[in-house]
Amino acid sequence: MALRAAVRNKCGLTALLSQRSSCSSHGRVCMSPVLISQQRNNSTSSKIKVDFDQSTGVAVMRMQSPPVNSLSLDFLTEFCIATEKLELDKSCRGLIITSSQPRVFSAGLDIMEMYQKSPERCAEFWRAVQEMWLKLYGSNMVVIAAINGSSPAGGCLMSLTCDYRIMADNPRYSIGLNETQLGIVAPFWFKDTMTNTVGHRNTEMALELGLLYSPSEALKIGLVDQLVPEDQVLTTAEQTMTKWLAIPAHARQITKSMMRKPTIDKLTSNREADIKNFVTFITKDSIQKSIGMYLEMLKKRKG
Repeated sequence: MALRAAVRNKCGLTALLSQRSSCSSHGRVCMSPVLISQQRNNSTSSKIKVDFDQSTGVAVMRMQSPPVNSLSLDFLTEFCIATEKLELDKSCRGLIITSSQPRVFSAGLDIMEMYQKSPERCAEFWRAVQEMWLKLYGSNMVVIAAINGSSPAGGCLMSLTCDYRIMADNPRYSIGLNETQLGIVAPFWFKDTMTNTVGHRNTEMALELGLLYSPSEALKIGLVDQLVPEDQVLTTAEQTMTKWLAIPAHARQITKSMMRKPTIDKLTSNREADIKNFVTFITKDSIQKSIGMYLEMLKKRKG
């Protein structure tokens, strides 16, 4: 059973496309036009760049939304559109996600999307977060995270949806679901995704304490699968991809569905309730005050 069918529903990308728009153009190239037309399809939007090599069937998606690839509504919309295009292209078998920004993979959800916004805007934003997770966690493609910088909160969630995670071995970087440090509760599907990856006890400790792990600590608990020097993250991801693509696609996809479909079904059957719970929680005066205090603290740090 294909995972793609498991994640489609009337509240999916169609709703996003009807509300948001994106732009795309041909990206910068460093090869002859003839060779490019034979081997590669490049597309660039304001926040996402996709290089698809048709000769290998592998796409590299680079997040390029400075300064820290925050997951704003605009970013998530472009991300979901780009992912959907690749998913629908039967020649695309693998996707590597990485960052063009120095020292950061993704800093997670854009906190400004949750501060002093209308309930309607908050609902639209949260639906986009759900859609990003569904697109990646239920993808038929082999998805590898090439984590070349820090990846807290929503950045960690994005990497957790992937089939394999390779992180730069740099002690200055960190990864984890640290929402409680901001007074925010990670929803059940964040929790389930992490539990499926690192087990119940590690997840319980991580979520209650809002832990951020160094690369070596993340490797120890299975939050990432491999550490390599920073300048080798992408090449290692490309090499690893060949091993995954050597497995017969139908067998791998059915196995992936068997492992992930129960978690996917849990969200798809509770999407509207999850959105309602998020909006009710995030618009509470106490939560808005907490977010405001955090933003003030960030301003003082920058000052």
